[in-house]
Amino acid sequence: MIAIEPLPSPNHEPRRGGPVDMLVLHYTGMPTADHARARMTDPEAKVSAHYLIDEDGRIEALVDEDRRAWHAGQAWWRGETDINSRSIGIELVNPGHEFGYRPFTDAQLVALVPLVQGILARHPIPPRNVVAHADIAPTRKEDPGELFPWQDLAEHHGIGLWPCGEPVEPPPLAVILAGLAHYGYDVSEPTAALVAFQRHFRPWLLNGAADAETCGRLRSLLRITR
Repeated sequence: MIAIEPLPSPNHEPRRGGPVDMLVLHYTGMPTADHARARMTDPEAKVSAHYLIDEDGRIEALVDEDRRAWHAGQAWWRGETDINSRSIGIELVNPGHEFGYRPFTDAQLVALVPLVQGILARHPIPPRNVVAHADIAPTRKEDPGELFPWQDLAEHHGIGLWPCGEPVEPPPLAVILAGLAHYGYDVSEPTAALVAFQRHFRPWLLNGAADAETCGRLRSLLRITR
């Protein structure tokens, strides 16, 4: 049983439509945890998430899972745009790229794993729908960023996916964009979509290029999720 402290936010409403089938991971992108708490509990801000994980590993619950929290904003994934209605949102305290991006703490990740595993047990969320905020809003967002340990979560805890494909000769750009769109991305801004994909699945080189390594990783994911 994990310890979760209440931090009620007024920023929520009834869900619309079908079941919860997405999990969106964020960083707070604010100077301190207290800045993030204040913003997500301020009714004027109209921002919230279901959970907040501080750098010391403390988990706080802001919005009940059966309610629509306001964390995704303008977003797109697999043709759906009302991501808030179909997702759970988790914010991890981190200053982000604007205020001094740094690695997530061991305590945060130790807290995150059982929290996510519980969410996945309660909701029909497929691995490809465990996403970054940047995945669903590639022109607006970078979080949780290239330092987030997606590979470890997938390979050691069964959370999300991690590709293991070898580099391949890149096909025409139109084919690559079709693959990204099939996996889930909004490709209306191709470079932004490629950077978002790399930030999640090839974080050591964010060049926005449809290079051999990026294409190999995309092909691997498409085979996994076919």
